[in-house]
Amino acid sequence: MTAVIVAARRSPIGTVGKSLRSVPADQLAAAVLTATADDVRLAAADIDDVILGNLMGPGGNTARVAALRAGLGESVPGLTIDRQCASGLEAINLAAAQLAAGRGHAYLAGGVESPSTAPWRAERPRTPGEPPRFYPRAPFAPASYGDPEMGPAADALAAAAGISRQRQDEYAAASHARAVAAQRSGAFDREIVPVAGVTTDDRPRPGFGVGRLSRLPAAFGPGGTATAGNSCGVNDGAAVVAVVSEKWRAQRWLPGLRIVDWAVAGVDPRRPGFGPVPAIQTLLRRNGLTLDQVSTVEFNEAFAGQVLACLDALDLSWQRVCPDGGAIALGHPWGASGAVLMVRLFSQLINKPGAYGLAAIASGGGLGVATLVRSVSA
Repeated sequence: MTAVIVAARRSPIGTVGKSLRSVPADQLAAAVLTATADDVRLAAADIDDVILGNLMGPGGNTARVAALRAGLGESVPGLTIDRQCASGLEAINLAAAQLAAGRGHAYLAGGVESPSTAPWRAERPRTPGEPPRFYPRAPFAPASYGDPEMGPAADALAAAAGISRQRQDEYAAASHARAVAAQRSGAFDREIVPVAGVTTDDRPRPGFGVGRLSRLPAAFGPGGTATAGNSCGVNDGAAVVAVVSEKWRAQRWLPGLRIVDWAVAGVDPRRPGFGPVPAIQTLLRRNGLTLDQVSTVEFNEAFAGQVLACLDALDLSWQRVCPDGGAIALGHPWGASGAVLMVRLFSQLINKPGAYGLAAIASGGGLGVATLVRSVSA
């Protein structure tokens, strides 16, 4: 059974501690779930499951809590998954797989992250009287791999690929310029769901040119090239798409994005940002396509050096990627970011029947996920 995305919405993307600082993950997701379902009059009785990616939330089943908060009804189940930063895109792929297996006709899928409200993590004391030790994240890989933090790993990947600081700053400046232009033109207005009175993304910054970016210090150690300006932020946000069967779509004469295929790949956990390269190569090879045949590419911009290393390996020009700016400018709400890529593709391709789109994202532990879609008319 063919899976088609017929609606795609997202919240504003807030910087941690700023506009969405008081909105918990389930509330963020609920607002976007409601808007996405309403866009295509998807009734609760039609929804087979709600699948959301989430990394750092309160635990439990955030998708189920969000579905109940959204008023979808007790009969609509929920599933929360964690493939680190690729979770939101993988949730969409999982919904497509469920449809392909004939297990349903309509799913709401995406992701959510609220670092602003996420609980602290602490290890249980090993002896009486020992204080708990707070830690920022779970391991991405066994200690034998070094388990690097994302910033130092991005520095190492950029150095290995020969990506200069100048190129990284130029890429970041372009991301901000594109996002500011898109914001001003209203390109994001249709996809954004207002949450707690917030209607626009926090992070895009006018005037963030190469000259200003070049003055920022290395963020992750001496000799590094990743900075606060050419890296993504820590962000709050949610994104959801409605994934339905071709039969459901055709009966309602809706345009959409057909999910053609997807691929997952693993790489050295010490170079996690390189994961999208083999995932994209596998996806294209399996479908007999080249990147020249793909109209729009949305590539999660965790770090400019990481993106450029991947694009060089793929022989893909940076000018073809994230035409309205990416995560460096918009932000990277981890569990939601892969779904944000799909929302962006939906906005750009929905009126271009026959056009291919590609979403790709890396994640901690050395993983890459890529999803291929093609626009279909009503």
